[in-house]
Amino acid sequence: MKHWRMRPMPYMILAAALVALDQLVKYLVVQHIQPLGHVPLIPHILELTYVENTGAAFSLFSEHTWILAGVSLLMSVVLAVAIWKNFFRHPVGKVTLTLLLAGAVGNLIDRVLRGYVVDMFNVLFMDFAVFNVADICVVVGGIAAGLYYLFLSEKLENRGKKTPGEDGKADGETDADR
Repeated sequence: MKHWRMRPMPYMILAAALVALDQLVKYLVVQHIQPLGHVPLIPHILELTYVENTGAAFSLFSEHTWILAGVSLLMSVVLAVAIWKNFFRHPVGKVTLTLLLAGAVGNLIDRVLRGYVVDMFNVLFMDFAVFNVADICVVVGGIAAGLYYLFLSEKLENRGKKTPGEDGKADGETDADR
């Protein structure tokens, strides 16, 4: 059995680091940007804007913060279990789930502690929702997980197939060779 298949801890550490980054950025925005409203980051491209979002993406379900918190909690548990139980066995697959977990937990913390999610990244060159680090994790993780499942999982996961050495036989060895 491959050594990386049995170790979920590095992925949990990565998720914790991404959640910490998300919460740090949110803290800094609350402390320094909130009083100003917005601050240019990359002129004409990106600014930091303080937004209190009680909903989901594009402020959908804005009157249902606690339902969204419940969904975030449920998804966080499902994703943590999926990582722990090796739903995806390959590291690339596990990283996609880790990104989703970090995003769910990052926004869950805000919903529970603040009653809203702090968003801050405002793209200036197009009309788009203001978003945060956790949202980036969810979007990148979701797209990556979908692509991984559709195009790579069959090759990298070897579901239903034993890898050399898993059955106690050497590569190319048959029962007749024993």
